Amino acid sequence: MEALLMFPALFLLIFLGFPVAFALMSVAFVFGVMTFEMAAFFQFTQKVEGVATNFVLAAVPLFVFMGAMLERSGIAESLFEAVHLWTRRLPGGLAVGTVVMCIIFAASTGVIGATETVVGLLAIPAMMRYRYKHSLISGTICAGGSLGTIIPPSVVVVVLGPIANVSIGDLMVGMIFPGLILSSLYIVYILILCTVDRDAGPVVPPSDDDPDLKTKLVITVKALLPPIFMIVAVLGSIMFGIAAPTEAAALGALGAILLTVVYRRFTLAAFGEALIKTLTVTAMIMLILLGGSLFTGVFAATGGMGVMRDLLDAVNLGPWGLLFLFLGIVFLAGFFLEWISILLIFVPLFMPFVIGAGFDPLWFCMLILVMIQTSYLTPPMAPAIFYLRGISPPEITLPQMYRGVLPFIGLQVVALTIVILFPETATWLPDQLLGFN
Repeated sequence: MEALLMFPALFLLIFLGFPVAFALMSVAFVFGVMTFEMAAFFQFTQKVEGVATNFVLAAVPLFVFMGAMLERSGIAESLFEAVHLWTRRLPGGLAVGTVVMCIIFAASTGVIGATETVVGLLAIPAMMRYRYKHSLISGTICAGGSLGTIIPPSVVVVVLGPIANVSIGDLMVGMIFPGLILSSLYIVYILILCTVDRDAGPVVPPSDDDPDLKTKLVITVKALLPPIFMIVAVLGSIMFGIAAPTEAAALGALGAILLTVVYRRFTLAAFGEALIKTLTVTAMIMLILLGGSLFTGVFAATGGMGVMRDLLDAVNLGPWGLLFLFLGIVFLAGFFLEWISILLIFVPLFMPFVIGAGFDPLWFCMLILVMIQTSYLTPPMAPAIFYLRGISPPEITLPQMYRGVLPFIGLQVVALTIVILFPETATWLPDQLLGFN
């Protein structure tokens, strides 16, 4: 039972304001030394070496750099113009176009904060100008901007794969249908809401300077070619077995540099800023990864897994009860913890029981990803709302932001239900490509 005390100690340190990485390391160090004395230091050294030499994790800085460079490439501005040429005459068309733009940009960058920030800076002024309800603006930007969790390529998946011992390539391919289902739910909701309540998202009136069909097609093709190039270079190479995730991330990083050159946005200052951002974000992720590895290693070594198994056997929930318990824990954790902490603390503990219950690990990882996506929208942590507060005008208030994300949280539950009822949404495409390769 001593191992179970690690969790109250961990959450106490987190709620007292300790950084998550140092909270994980501190608890692991104290309980490791208490149990194994000096031998714990050798175990810690092995864990440090294991994280430092995991070649798969080399994709993390490459994806972060790719997203940082694409923020400066000019792609977003071109996409914004092209997408809204086709959607602005629809009810809530600017919001619908914003979701579509988030899908394309997320599929190009793999970094969530970059998508929400860049798209939000372009879309918020446009929706404000046409008097969209602030709650709809908030919900659209937060939900659409956080689609990078469930739209490949994703830094979240690069971290999740080694933790869950599931192929990153399979995860990225398996994300495609759940991501499209969730995105489609967002778009359908906006269309229905703005059809019923025309004040929520007014239709943009026709203008004398509206381009003809040929001009719209030319603008669209020019705007879509760069992100399609990125998607094919990164995701396509993974899907068809041409490149490993790390190699694909390197292709994406090179492509991002080339696009900044093509759009005449490349400067040494911008390149330096992207490197600094990459270093900062990667150091944070790797430090938390190390802390999580130490924590779960000590928990398992002190008999924690056996205690958990005895407790779960005692309550006798059955396989499905176990599944919903795990998803409920992840959902509640999302109120207080960021995505990487949730993955590192809970996924290594859950996976043996999930596999033992006969569930597909890939399918379970998809469910976890949907729940992680939900955690971006659920207060009080709600990283998506923090991003929005940093880029939104003062007229959009915090209560309006919270009201705006609530319907989208409901849509997350609908998407989760669909993936639970139809596991093929996550497993069919990886199976087909496995046969192809």
